[in-house]
Amino acid sequence: MTKRMLIMLGCILVLIAGLAFGFYLHIQKLIASAPKPGAQTVTSLMVTPVEWKPQISSIANLAPVKGVELSSEVSGLVKEVLFKSGQLVKVGDALIQLNAESELAQYNAAQASADLADIVYQRDKAQLAAQGISQAQVDFDLADLKIKRAQAALQKANLEKKTIKAPFNGKLGITAIVAGQYLNPGDKVVTLQTLNPIFADFFQPQQKISQLRIGQTIELSVDAYPAQKMIGKLTTINPKVDSNSRNIQIQATFDNPRGELLPGMYAKVNVTLGEAQQFLTLPQTAITYNPYGSTVFVIEEEEGKTPEGTPDGKKQKVAKQVFVTTGDSRGDQVAILKGLKAGQEVVTSGQLKLKNGTPVLIDNTTIPNNNPNPKPQEH
Repeated sequence: MTKRMLIMLGCILVLIAGLAFGFYLHIQKLIASAPKPGAQTVTSLMVTPVEWKPQISSIANLAPVKGVELSSEVSGLVKEVLFKSGQLVKVGDALIQLNAESELAQYNAAQASADLADIVYQRDKAQLAAQGISQAQVDFDLADLKIKRAQAALQKANLEKKTIKAPFNGKLGITAIVAGQYLNPGDKVVTLQTLNPIFADFFQPQQKISQLRIGQTIELSVDAYPAQKMIGKLTTINPKVDSNSRNIQIQATFDNPRGELLPGMYAKVNVTLGEAQQFLTLPQTAITYNPYGSTVFVIEEEEGKTPEGTPDGKKQKVAKQVFVTTGDSRGDQVAILKGLKAGQEVVTSGQLKLKNGTPVLIDNTTIPNNNPNPKPQEH
């Protein structure tokens, strides 16, 4: 009984093996008879060296060298507004005069007491010299004089707080303060900004620190004046890296004699890193970015069957995928640091249809943008 079962089991295994081999042959036949993919139409570009001045680009925020929201330190009724909105002022110019009649009276009374204490002190000193008064009395008179003078100085300080003055040279903003209005301590009066020079603050990743140094030339542009390029200098590198973003704050200084740049403006800055260099560049569309690296498709000619759509007598062009190391970008262009050589032909669009060895046809009727300084199409 056991022998018969073994024979039956062997027959079943042989049958299964025969069926599997037959299925394998059938699959191979289907693969062999399947139509091969035709040539894919792509656009291409010959890689050539381009002179490129290395730069770091960033978005900056304009800030004043000096800027403050002026406010009242004490309460009081506005007696007189001594400026006009938008006026240029100098340090010490009076801007707002609050009603100070009571403070003036208190100061005059304190000053009179100090003057009387001084007279008493000088008289008692003369009597002390004639031994007509004790030293203790003179010491008391001197202490009283110092107290009265301190009280007078306090009243003078309170009186001066009733006049709001410009703390530095600059340009005033718009104010709604009018005579007769009551101000509380801390109420904003007007903004005062120094516009020339002006700061541009921006951030860079910590990896860029080695490329930055004080005195580097920085080019700035703003949307308000798109045709103008302002040139400034890198003046400060923050000594601390932000622990959250790992970015470091950079500050540049720009001359602003006409006051065209205003605090709070959004600006674009380019930091020049050195002399012009030769780089191989590609359009942004030519590069495929992956977690394992950036790739492009290089077009090569190879012997073989002429693919459908390729004129007779011409070698077949196929796409080969290669890894590249990218550098900085400039407009539509990206610098290629490793992976390509000058003179190679690279696919610039249509690479989603490709894999290694795919035949290609070149049609550059419509090509991707490849401008280092692109301009908006709409005005």
